[in-house]
Amino acid sequence: MFWTAATVAALGFLVALEMTARHYDLPGPLTNQVREVIYPPKSGFLLYGGLALMMVVLTWRQRLTAAAVAIGIDALILLVRWAFGIRITEGHPFGNGALWVLLGYAVLAVTRRTGQERLLLLKGVALGLLLVAGRKTGDIWLLITSKSRPLVLDPYVATADHALGNPSWVMGRIVHATGPVGIHLLDYVYAQLAMAAVFVALYQLRNVAADRRFPRHHLVRTFLVIGLLGPGIYMLFPVVGPVFAYGPGASGTGGLQWAVANLWPHTPTPLIAPHPVPYDGITPRNCMPSLHTAWATAIFIHSRKGPRFLRYAGTFWLIATLAATLGFGYHYGADLVAGVVFTLTIETALRSIARGWDRSGIQLVAYGTAVFAALLVSYRYLPMEMAARPWLFGPLLLLAMGSVIYGYVRITTQWEPKVVPARRPEPQPEPA
Repeated sequence: MFWTAATVAALGFLVALEMTARHYDLPGPLTNQVREVIYPPKSGFLLYGGLALMMVVLTWRQRLTAAAVAIGIDALILLVRWAFGIRITEGHPFGNGALWVLLGYAVLAVTRRTGQERLLLLKGVALGLLLVAGRKTGDIWLLITSKSRPLVLDPYVATADHALGNPSWVMGRIVHATGPVGIHLLDYVYAQLAMAAVFVALYQLRNVAADRRFPRHHLVRTFLVIGLLGPGIYMLFPVVGPVFAYGPGASGTGGLQWAVANLWPHTPTPLIAPHPVPYDGITPRNCMPSLHTAWATAIFIHSRKGPRFLRYAGTFWLIATLAATLGFGYHYGADLVAGVVFTLTIETALRSIARGWDRSGIQLVAYGTAVFAALLVSYRYLPMEMAARPWLFGPLLLLAMGSVIYGYVRITTQWEPKVVPARRPEPQPEPA
């Protein structure tokens, strides 16, 4: 019943988002997904990541067969495009095969499997398709924010960011000083965040085929909930980011006509009373909170139980993502603080659902929600006070975030199963 309700809710949400996108003359997530059955996909790596997640329910022989079929289909499609002179102007030249295999296993589960085997295979297919659908849904959400929110609140966040020392301006100068090598490395880390999540999720789900069941909680659940709730905050607090509001835009040209001023990353914003400003109908309002920070934080958390290499990789991805979000001017420091609180609150709620709610879980979810709301309210209504007193509000922001981190670490440590040492048997008296 749970999986049926979840499937119906997901399909209903996708249909509603499809209709909303059509209202703005945009192709919706369902349309984009159907197109990728034939047309070059937007992200071939992500489709293969979804296939890899589905394969956790298969045996090794079945996995090798599925991967070979997907690669073979891609090779055949490439050959057909080459034979007919079809040039790929956008998208990736591969990935269709992975989607075909995912859909094929969905048909196989319905027609050739029964009972628990069918349910397990359908869960695997749903997991892979949800990862891909989440990306499509996020892309459409971003376009909708740009069409439905003509005014942005960047001056408020930029002013409040003075309390943190304008970290985006500082990191922007540092990243530019590293030259092409540092820029390309951070850009790759920033763009392949979903694939990093796939690697961590594959480790967490490595025993699904043997156990014939999924663990109660894993990274993909957190990723999907973050992607579902985050864009709703974008609609309430539309922000485009410093490189757009105070710089030339991500491409380096054409963005100054909408910018408040050309200041990023060399000149901090002046301390004047902020007000909403208009921006174009193309740039997503996707800053508050920083979902890249939220997802990277989730990867870091879930990599803690892995081997040393995975723990190091999770730490690197978090640090590099934070550097990229600030250094490329995509986010303000205030966005990152909100993103961390946002993630830990969601992670606590999902862990509580998996293990059963208790007093500590309810209290931390309520506290994290209150802190997150307080951050948004202070950014919107107290930016001048925050900028005028950085010695007070800067530590307060970090303390608020740190308190949520401390609470999360404390209760999750309490939730860990305790190892009770075995009692030594008492010596028995020798018979007389």
